[in-house]
Amino acid sequence: MDRREADNMVRLACGALEAKKAVDIKVIDIHQVSVVADYFIISTANNPNQVQAMVDHVEETMGRAGYELKHVEGARGSSWILMDFGDVILHIFDEENRLFYDLERIWRDGVLVDAKTFTKCAVKPLPLGMGI
Repeated sequence: MDRREADNMVRLACGALEAKKAVDIKVIDIHQVSVVADYFIISTANNPNQVQAMVDHVEETMGRAGYELKHVEGARGSSWILMDFGDVILHIFDEENRLFYDLERIWRDGVLVDAKTFTKCAVKPLPLGMGI
């Protein structure tokens, strides 16, 4: 997958997270420091229900755009869910676990990119239940 495709995935995922009121969305460009993915997206939810709403909306938005969810770590009700879309990996945390695991510090060799850079020109994700 080329970088423009990965950038589009980030746009869609960030837009879906914003639609569900994610807090403190961070995008880390890790393509020069890891072969795992091009980007990590890290966000915070205020409660377990919001974590699940964010996961569901990202999965639906990305799926509608043709991006396959390759793997998920964490179960319904978890305080940290990882969603692997290949070149883009999302981490959705509750506040306590985000502070504890501090992925921004662990991946500090990556480049922190302003999520607004991606969402300004993002295609707005459809509301849940809306068909294409």
